[in-house]
Amino acid sequence: MAVKISIIGAGSAVFSMSLINDMVRTPGLADSTVSLMDIDKDRVDTAHLLCKRYAEERGVKLRLEKTTDRRESIKGADFVINTALAASHSRLQEGWKLALDNGYRFGSSLHIIHDEAFWVNFYQLRLMEDIVKDILELAPKAWYVMVANPVQAGTTYLTRKYPELNMVGMCHGYNGVYGVTRRLGMEREHVTFECPGVNHFVWLNKLEYKGKDALPALAKWVAEQSGEFHKTCGMCCHEGPKQVDIYRRFGRFPIGDTATPGGGSWGWWYHVDDEADRHWKENGLEWYQGYFKGGLKGVQWMHDRARDASKPVTDMFPKGESHEPMIPIIEGLVTGRKRTVIVNVRNDKGYVPGVPTDYEVEVPAVVSGKGVKPQRTSPLPRAILAHLLADRVAPVEVELEAFAKGSRALLVDLIMMDPWTRSREQAEKLLDGILALPYHGDMRDHYR
Repeated sequence: MAVKISIIGAGSAVFSMSLINDMVRTPGLADSTVSLMDIDKDRVDTAHLLCKRYAEERGVKLRLEKTTDRRESIKGADFVINTALAASHSRLQEGWKLALDNGYRFGSSLHIIHDEAFWVNFYQLRLMEDIVKDILELAPKAWYVMVANPVQAGTTYLTRKYPELNMVGMCHGYNGVYGVTRRLGMEREHVTFECPGVNHFVWLNKLEYKGKDALPALAKWVAEQSGEFHKTCGMCCHEGPKQVDIYRRFGRFPIGDTATPGGGSWGWWYHVDDEADRHWKENGLEWYQGYFKGGLKGVQWMHDRARDASKPVTDMFPKGESHEPMIPIIEGLVTGRKRTVIVNVRNDKGYVPGVPTDYEVEVPAVVSGKGVKPQRTSPLPRAILAHLLADRVAPVEVELEAFAKGSRALLVDLIMMDPWTRSREQAEKLLDGILALPYHGDMRDHYR
Protein backbone atom coordinates (compact mmCIF):
# COMPACT_ATOMS: atom_id res chain seq x y z
CA MET A 1 0.00 0.00 0.00
CA ALA A 2 1.39 3.40 -0.95
CA VAL A 3 1.83 5.86 1.92
CA LYS A 4 3.69 9.12 2.50
CA ILE A 5 6.59 9.06 4.93
CA SER A 6 8.13 12.36 6.03
CA ILE A 7 11.66 12.18 7.45
CA ILE A 8 12.56 15.29 9.45
CA GLY A 9 16.31 15.70 9.79
CA ALA A 10 16.95 13.58 6.70
CA GLY A 11 20.34 15.20 6.15
CA SER A 12 21.72 12.31 8.16
CA ALA A 13 22.31 10.36 4.95
CA VAL A 14 23.31 7.13 6.68
CA PHE A 15 20.05 7.04 8.65
CA SER A 16 17.96 7.97 5.61
CA MET A 17 19.61 5.28 3.54
CA SER A 18 18.97 2.74 6.30
CA LEU A 19 15.26 3.49 6.02
CA ILE A 20 15.33 3.31 2.22
CA ASN A 21 17.28 0.05 2.45
CA ASP A 22 14.55 -1.41 4.66
CA MET A 23 11.77 0.00 2.49
CA VAL A 24 13.08 -1.61 -0.71
CA ARG A 25 12.94 -4.93 1.16
CA THR A 26 9.32 -4.36 2.14
CA PRO A 27 7.00 -5.08 -0.82
CA GLY A 28 3.98 -3.83 1.09
CA LEU A 29 5.34 -0.28 0.93
CA ALA A 30 6.03 -0.20 -2.83
CA ASP A 31 5.11 3.04 -4.66
CA SER A 32 5.24 4.99 -1.41
CA THR A 33 6.39 8.61 -1.20
CA VAL A 34 9.36 9.48 1.00
CA SER A 35 9.78 13.19 1.73
CA LEU A 36 13.32 13.96 2.88
CA MET A 37 13.40 17.20 4.87
CA ASP A 38 16.36 19.02 6.38
CA ILE A 39 17.17 22.69 6.94
CA ASP A 40 20.65 22.04 5.49
CA LYS A 41 20.10 22.07 1.72
CA ASP A 42 23.45 20.50 0.85
CA ARG A 43 22.91 17.59 3.21
CA VAL A 44 19.35 16.90 2.11
CA ASP A 45 20.53 17.05 -1.52
CA THR A 46 23.16 14.42 -0.70
CA ALA A 47 20.65 12.19 1.10
CA HIS A 48 18.16 12.49 -1.77
CA LEU A 49 20.78 11.66 -4.40
CA LEU A 50 22.05 8.62 -2.49
CA CYS A 51 18.56 7.29 -1.74
CA LYS A 52 17.39 7.85 -5.32
CA ARG A 53 20.37 6.02 -6.79
CA TYR A 54 20.02 3.20 -4.27
CA ALA A 55 16.32 2.64 -5.04
CA GLU A 56 16.98 2.73 -8.79
CA GLU A 57 19.84 0.24 -8.52
CA ARG A 58 17.59 -2.09 -6.52
CA GLY A 59 14.82 -1.70 -9.10
CA VAL A 60 12.26 -0.51 -6.57
CA LYS A 61 9.76 2.21 -7.32
CA LEU A 62 9.69 4.90 -4.65
CA ARG A 63 8.70 8.54 -4.98
CA LEU A 64 11.54 10.45 -3.37
CA GLU A 65 11.07 14.12 -2.59
CA LYS A 66 13.37 16.64 -0.92
CA THR A 67 12.64 19.93 0.80
CA THR A 68 13.91 22.38 3.41
CA ASP A 69 10.29 23.24 4.34
CA ARG A 70 9.10 21.14 7.26
CA ARG A 71 5.42 21.91 6.81
CA GLU A 72 5.58 20.98 3.14
CA SER A 73 7.10 17.64 4.08
CA ILE A 74 4.54 16.90 6.81
CA LYS A 75 1.45 17.94 4.84
CA GLY A 76 -0.59 14.85 3.99
CA ALA A 77 1.92 12.44 5.54
CA ASP A 78 0.88 9.10 6.99
CA PHE A 79 4.07 8.82 9.05
CA VAL A 80 6.45 11.50 10.31
CA ILE A 81 9.85 10.27 11.46
CA ASN A 82 11.81 12.80 13.51
CA THR A 83 15.57 12.28 13.62
CA ALA A 84 16.52 15.97 13.75
CA LEU A 85 19.10 17.60 16.00
CA ALA A 86 18.17 21.22 16.73
CA ALA A 87 21.45 22.13 18.46
CA SER A 88 24.77 21.14 16.91
CA HIS A 89 27.34 18.78 18.40
CA SER A 90 29.70 21.73 18.73
CA ARG A 91 27.26 23.38 21.15
CA LEU A 92 27.05 20.15 23.12
CA GLN A 93 30.84 19.91 23.34
CA GLU A 94 31.29 23.54 24.40
CA GLY A 95 28.88 22.89 27.25
CA TRP A 96 30.76 19.73 28.18
CA LYS A 97 34.01 21.69 28.39
CA LEU A 98 32.42 24.04 30.89
CA ALA A 99 31.07 21.08 32.86
CA LEU A 100 34.40 19.24 32.89
CA ASP A 101 36.13 22.43 34.05
CA ASN A 102 33.58 22.64 36.88
CA GLY A 103 34.27 19.13 38.20
CA TYR A 104 31.73 17.01 36.29
CA ARG A 105 32.60 13.63 34.79
CA PHE A 106 31.22 10.94 32.54
CA GLY A 107 29.07 8.51 34.46
CA SER A 108 26.83 11.30 35.70
CA SER A 109 23.20 12.04 34.93
CA LEU A 110 21.81 12.15 31.40
CA HIS A 111 21.58 15.92 31.72
CA ILE A 112 25.20 17.11 31.82
CA ILE A 113 27.98 14.92 30.40
CA HIS A 114 25.79 13.16 27.88
CA ASP A 115 24.19 14.01 24.55
CA GLU A 116 20.88 14.66 26.34
CA ALA A 117 22.41 17.60 28.19
CA PHE A 118 19.82 20.09 29.41
CA TRP A 119 21.12 22.85 27.11
CA VAL A 120 20.53 20.57 24.09
CA ASN A 121 17.22 19.17 25.36
CA PHE A 122 15.76 22.68 25.57
CA TYR A 123 16.01 23.06 21.79
CA GLN A 124 15.04 19.46 21.13
CA LEU A 125 11.86 19.66 23.18
CA ARG A 126 10.86 22.88 21.42
CA LEU A 127 11.44 21.31 18.01
CA MET A 128 9.56 18.14 18.94
CA GLU A 129 6.57 20.18 20.04
CA ASP A 130 6.64 22.33 16.89
CA ILE A 131 6.62 19.17 14.76
CA VAL A 132 3.66 17.82 16.71
CA LYS A 133 1.72 21.05 16.19
CA ASP A 134 2.40 20.79 12.45
CA ILE A 135 1.24 17.18 12.40
CA LEU A 136 -2.00 17.92 14.24
CA GLU A 137 -2.72 20.73 11.79
CA LEU A 138 -1.51 19.23 8.49
CA ALA A 139 -1.74 15.46 8.98
CA PRO A 140 -3.80 14.79 12.12
CA LYS A 141 -4.11 11.04 11.55
CA ALA A 142 -0.38 10.54 10.95
CA TRP A 143 1.84 8.53 13.24
CA TYR A 144 4.66 10.50 14.83
CA VAL A 145 7.71 8.22 15.07
CA MET A 146 10.24 10.00 17.27
CA VAL A 147 13.80 8.77 16.94
CA ALA A 148 15.62 11.94 18.01
CA ASN A 149 16.80 12.21 21.61
CA PRO A 150 15.73 12.78 24.29
CA VAL A 151 13.29 9.93 23.65
CA GLN A 152 12.56 9.45 27.34
CA ALA A 153 11.80 13.09 28.14
CA GLY A 154 10.21 13.82 24.76
CA THR A 155 7.83 10.86 24.84
CA THR A 156 6.79 11.69 28.39
CA TYR A 157 6.25 15.37 27.64
CA LEU A 158 4.37 14.97 24.37
CA THR A 159 2.08 12.09 25.36
CA ARG A 160 1.02 14.04 28.44
CA LYS A 161 0.34 17.25 26.55
CA TYR A 162 -1.07 15.84 23.30
CA PRO A 163 -3.08 12.70 24.14
CA GLU A 164 -4.78 12.83 20.73
CA LEU A 165 -1.45 12.29 18.95
CA ASN A 166 -0.56 8.90 17.44
CA MET A 167 2.98 8.55 18.71
CA VAL A 168 5.77 6.11 19.46
CA GLY A 169 9.35 6.80 20.45
CA MET A 170 11.98 4.50 19.00
CA CYS A 171 15.56 3.61 19.87
CA HIS A 172 17.77 0.83 18.55
CA GLY A 173 19.63 0.39 21.84
CA TYR A 174 17.76 -2.85 22.59
CA ASN A 175 19.76 -4.43 19.74
CA GLY A 176 22.52 -4.68 22.33
CA VAL A 177 20.88 -7.94 23.40
CA TYR A 178 22.21 -9.48 20.20
CA GLY A 179 25.74 -8.62 21.25
CA VAL A 180 25.15 -10.67 24.39
CA THR A 181 23.70 -13.59 22.43
CA ARG A 182 26.62 -13.51 19.97
CA ARG A 183 28.92 -14.12 22.92
CA LEU A 184 26.77 -17.13 23.72
CA GLY A 185 26.96 -18.48 20.15
CA MET A 186 23.26 -17.99 19.47
CA GLU A 187 21.80 -17.21 16.03
CA ARG A 188 19.76 -14.01 16.00
CA GLU A 189 16.69 -15.48 14.30
CA HIS A 190 16.17 -17.97 17.14
CA VAL A 191 16.47 -15.41 19.98
CA THR A 192 13.51 -13.95 21.85
CA PHE A 193 13.84 -11.63 24.82
CA GLU A 194 12.27 -9.11 27.16
CA CYS A 195 14.27 -6.07 28.26
CA PRO A 196 11.92 -3.50 29.83
CA GLY A 197 12.70 -0.19 31.45
CA VAL A 198 12.81 3.41 30.33
CA ASN A 199 14.79 4.63 27.34
CA HIS A 200 18.55 4.22 27.86
CA PHE A 201 17.88 2.13 30.98
CA VAL A 202 16.66 -1.34 29.98
CA TRP A 203 17.44 -4.72 31.51
CA LEU A 204 17.39 -8.32 30.31
CA ASN A 205 14.47 -9.87 32.18
CA LYS A 206 13.95 -12.85 29.87
CA LEU A 207 16.05 -14.59 27.23
CA GLU A 208 15.06 -17.62 25.19
CA TYR A 209 16.87 -19.49 22.44
CA LYS A 210 14.86 -21.82 20.24
CA GLY A 211 12.06 -21.61 22.78
CA LYS A 212 14.17 -22.56 25.81
CA ASP A 213 15.32 -20.41 28.71
CA ALA A 214 18.80 -19.10 27.86
CA LEU A 215 19.51 -17.12 31.02
CA PRO A 216 21.44 -20.06 32.53
CA ALA A 217 23.75 -19.93 29.49
CA LEU A 218 24.39 -16.25 30.19
CA ALA A 219 25.16 -16.99 33.83
CA LYS A 220 27.61 -19.70 32.73
CA TRP A 221 29.35 -17.34 30.28
CA VAL A 222 29.73 -14.71 32.99
CA ALA A 223 31.15 -17.24 35.44
CA GLU A 224 33.47 -19.12 33.09
CA GLN A 225 34.33 -17.03 30.02
CA SER A 226 33.78 -13.32 30.60
CA GLY A 227 37.13 -12.84 32.33
CA GLU A 228 39.04 -14.15 29.34
CA PHE A 229 36.94 -12.07 26.96
CA HIS A 230 37.66 -8.91 28.97
CA LYS A 231 41.40 -9.30 28.43
CA THR A 232 40.97 -8.36 24.77
CA CYS A 233 37.65 -6.48 24.53
CA GLY A 234 37.75 -2.82 23.61
CA MET A 235 36.93 0.21 25.70
CA CYS A 236 33.26 0.79 26.57
CA CYS A 237 32.25 -2.68 25.36
CA HIS A 238 28.56 -3.54 25.85
CA GLU A 239 29.58 -6.84 27.48
CA GLY A 240 32.61 -5.40 29.26
CA PRO A 241 33.77 -5.82 32.86
CA LYS A 242 31.52 -3.01 34.07
CA GLN A 243 28.40 -4.61 32.60
CA VAL A 244 29.31 -7.99 34.01
CA ASP A 245 29.86 -6.49 37.46
CA ILE A 246 26.46 -4.77 37.24
CA TYR A 247 24.92 -8.13 36.32
CA ARG A 248 26.52 -9.75 39.35
CA ARG A 249 25.32 -6.95 41.63
CA PHE A 250 21.73 -6.65 40.40
CA GLY A 251 20.92 -10.02 38.85
CA ARG A 252 20.00 -8.55 35.45
CA PHE A 253 22.22 -7.72 32.49
CA PRO A 254 22.15 -4.04 31.40
CA ILE A 255 21.31 -3.87 27.69
CA GLY A 256 22.49 -1.47 25.00
CA ASP A 257 23.14 2.06 26.19
CA THR A 258 22.12 1.44 29.79
CA ALA A 259 25.68 1.50 31.14
CA THR A 260 27.68 2.81 28.16
CA PRO A 261 28.59 6.39 27.18
CA GLY A 262 25.69 6.38 24.69
CA GLY A 263 23.28 6.19 27.63
CA GLY A 264 25.10 8.33 30.17
CA SER A 265 27.57 5.71 31.49
CA TRP A 266 25.41 4.76 34.49
CA GLY A 267 26.41 4.19 37.37
CA TRP A 268 28.64 6.90 38.67
CA TRP A 269 30.59 4.67 41.10
CA TYR A 270 32.44 3.06 38.19
CA HIS A 271 33.80 6.47 37.18
CA VAL A 272 34.97 8.12 40.39
CA ASP A 273 38.38 8.92 38.86
CA ASP A 274 40.58 8.09 35.87
CA GLU A 275 42.02 5.03 37.61
CA ALA A 276 38.51 3.61 38.07
CA ASP A 277 37.76 4.24 34.39
CA ARG A 278 40.88 2.31 33.38
CA HIS A 279 40.02 -0.55 35.71
CA TRP A 280 36.55 -0.94 34.19
CA LYS A 281 37.81 -0.30 30.63
CA GLU A 282 35.70 2.85 30.30
CA ASN A 283 36.55 6.17 28.64
CA GLY A 284 33.47 8.18 27.80
CA LEU A 285 35.34 11.20 26.46
CA GLU A 286 37.39 9.08 24.06
CA TRP A 287 34.25 7.21 22.97
CA TYR A 288 32.40 10.43 22.14
CA GLN A 289 35.41 11.97 20.41
CA GLY A 290 35.45 8.96 18.11
CA TYR A 291 31.70 9.26 17.61
CA PHE A 292 31.88 12.94 16.64
CA LYS A 293 34.89 12.51 14.37
CA GLY A 294 33.31 9.50 12.71
CA GLY A 295 30.12 11.45 12.11
CA LEU A 296 31.90 14.36 10.42
CA LYS A 297 34.01 12.01 8.34
CA GLY A 298 30.91 10.04 7.36
CA VAL A 299 29.07 13.17 6.21
CA GLN A 300 31.94 14.13 3.91
CA TRP A 301 32.32 10.58 2.61
CA MET A 302 28.60 10.40 1.83
CA HIS A 303 28.75 13.77 0.06
CA ASP A 304 31.64 12.63 -2.13
CA ARG A 305 30.19 9.19 -2.82
CA ALA A 306 26.77 10.56 -3.78
CA ARG A 307 28.38 12.50 -6.60
CA ASP A 308 30.63 9.69 -7.83
CA ALA A 309 28.51 7.93 -10.43
CA SER A 310 31.30 5.45 -11.22
CA LYS A 311 30.53 3.30 -8.15
CA PRO A 312 27.16 1.70 -7.38
CA VAL A 313 25.54 2.91 -4.18
CA THR A 314 24.49 -0.66 -3.40
CA ASP A 315 28.17 -1.59 -2.92
CA MET A 316 28.50 0.79 -0.01
CA PHE A 317 25.58 -0.53 1.97
CA PRO A 318 25.08 -3.77 3.95
CA LYS A 319 23.17 -6.49 2.17
CA GLY A 320 20.57 -7.29 4.80
CA GLU A 321 18.07 -5.28 6.84
CA SER A 322 19.41 -2.47 8.99
CA HIS A 323 17.63 -3.79 12.12
CA GLU A 324 16.29 -0.29 12.76
CA PRO A 325 12.70 -0.57 14.07
CA MET A 326 11.05 2.22 12.06
CA ILE A 327 10.08 0.44 8.84
CA PRO A 328 8.85 -2.73 10.61
CA ILE A 329 6.39 -0.66 12.66
CA ILE A 330 5.20 1.17 9.54
CA GLU A 331 4.83 -2.11 7.67
CA GLY A 332 2.73 -3.59 10.47
CA LEU A 333 0.41 -0.60 10.66
CA VAL A 334 0.01 -0.32 6.86
CA THR A 335 -0.18 -3.95 5.72
CA GLY A 336 -1.68 -5.53 8.83
CA ARG A 337 1.22 -7.98 9.09
CA LYS A 338 1.79 -8.62 12.78
CA ARG A 339 5.19 -7.54 14.00
CA THR A 340 6.66 -7.37 17.48
CA VAL A 341 8.62 -4.14 17.82
CA ILE A 342 10.30 -2.44 20.77
CA VAL A 343 8.65 0.93 21.36
CA ASN A 344 8.72 3.84 23.77
CA VAL A 345 5.21 4.72 24.93
CA ARG A 346 3.31 6.13 27.86
CA ASN A 347 3.05 3.60 30.68
CA ASP A 348 -0.71 4.14 30.96
CA LYS A 349 -1.55 0.47 31.49
CA GLY A 350 1.39 -0.37 33.71
CA TYR A 351 3.49 -2.06 31.03
CA VAL A 352 6.52 -1.74 33.34
CA PRO A 353 5.29 -2.27 36.91
CA GLY A 354 6.43 0.42 39.32
CA VAL A 355 6.98 3.19 36.75
CA PRO A 356 4.45 6.07 36.93
CA THR A 357 1.55 5.51 34.54
CA ASP A 358 2.01 8.91 32.85
CA TYR A 359 5.72 8.32 32.19
CA GLU A 360 7.56 6.83 29.21
CA VAL A 361 8.60 3.17 29.16
CA GLU A 362 10.40 0.98 26.62
CA VAL A 363 8.58 -2.30 26.00
CA PRO A 364 7.70 -4.77 23.24
CA ALA A 365 4.51 -4.06 21.29
CA VAL A 366 2.46 -6.10 18.85
CA VAL A 367 1.94 -3.96 15.75
CA SER A 368 -0.76 -4.70 13.18
CA GLY A 369 -3.56 -3.04 11.28
CA LYS A 370 -5.29 -2.62 14.64
CA GLY A 371 -2.56 -0.33 15.91
CA VAL A 372 0.29 -0.52 18.41
CA LYS A 373 -0.44 -2.74 21.40
CA PRO A 374 2.28 -2.46 24.07
CA GLN A 375 2.80 -5.59 26.17
CA ARG A 376 2.97 -5.78 29.95
CA THR A 377 6.36 -7.03 31.09
CA SER A 378 7.49 -8.90 34.17
CA PRO A 379 8.66 -6.76 37.10
CA LEU A 380 12.23 -5.55 37.39
CA PRO A 381 14.09 -6.30 40.63
CA ARG A 382 13.32 -3.72 43.29
CA ALA A 383 16.90 -2.42 43.44
CA ILE A 384 16.93 -1.74 39.70
CA LEU A 385 13.51 -0.10 39.89
CA ALA A 386 14.76 2.12 42.71
CA HIS A 387 17.67 3.33 40.57
CA LEU A 388 15.37 3.76 37.57
CA LEU A 389 13.08 6.06 39.57
CA ALA A 390 15.88 7.99 41.28
CA ASP A 391 18.44 8.26 38.48
CA ARG A 392 16.19 8.47 35.43
CA VAL A 393 12.59 9.38 36.23
CA ALA A 394 13.20 11.97 38.95
CA PRO A 395 15.68 14.16 37.00
CA VAL A 396 13.55 14.08 33.85
CA GLU A 397 10.52 15.16 35.87
CA VAL A 398 12.48 18.13 37.24
CA GLU A 399 13.73 19.00 33.75
CA LEU A 400 10.23 18.91 32.26
CA GLU A 401 8.85 21.03 35.10
CA ALA A 402 11.66 23.54 34.56
CA PHE A 403 10.92 23.59 30.82
CA ALA A 404 7.17 24.00 31.29
CA LYS A 405 7.53 26.81 33.84
CA GLY A 406 10.64 28.48 32.40
CA SER A 407 12.16 28.11 35.86
CA ARG A 408 15.84 28.85 36.29
CA ALA A 409 15.65 27.68 39.91
CA LEU A 410 14.45 24.24 38.81
CA LEU A 411 17.33 24.01 36.32
CA VAL A 412 19.68 24.56 39.25
CA ASP A 413 17.84 21.79 41.11
CA LEU A 414 18.32 19.54 38.08
CA ILE A 415 22.07 20.15 38.12
CA MET A 416 22.09 19.54 41.87
CA MET A 417 20.74 16.02 41.20
CA ASP A 418 23.88 15.08 39.27
CA PRO A 419 26.20 12.90 41.42
CA TRP A 420 29.22 15.12 40.70
CA THR A 421 27.58 18.25 42.11
CA ARG A 422 29.15 19.14 45.45
CA SER A 423 27.50 22.49 46.15
CA ARG A 424 24.81 24.86 44.94
CA GLU A 425 27.57 27.33 44.07
CA GLN A 426 29.04 24.74 41.66
CA ALA A 427 25.63 24.17 40.06
CA GLU A 428 24.97 27.91 39.72
CA LYS A 429 28.38 28.47 38.17
CA LEU A 430 27.79 25.79 35.53
CA LEU A 431 24.33 27.14 34.67
CA ASP A 432 25.66 30.71 34.45
CA GLY A 433 28.39 29.52 32.09
CA ILE A 434 25.98 27.60 29.86
CA LEU A 435 23.47 30.44 29.64
CA ALA A 436 26.23 32.95 28.89
CA LEU A 437 27.23 31.17 25.67
CA PRO A 438 26.38 33.58 22.83
CA TYR A 439 23.97 31.28 20.97
CA HIS A 440 21.76 30.58 24.00
CA GLY A 441 19.70 33.78 23.83
CA ASP A 442 16.41 31.92 23.48
CA MET A 443 17.31 29.72 26.41
CA ARG A 444 18.25 32.72 28.57
CA ASP A 445 14.91 34.34 27.76
CA HIS A 446 13.00 31.14 28.54
CA TYR A 447 14.66 30.45 31.90
CA ARG A 448 14.18 33.83 33.57
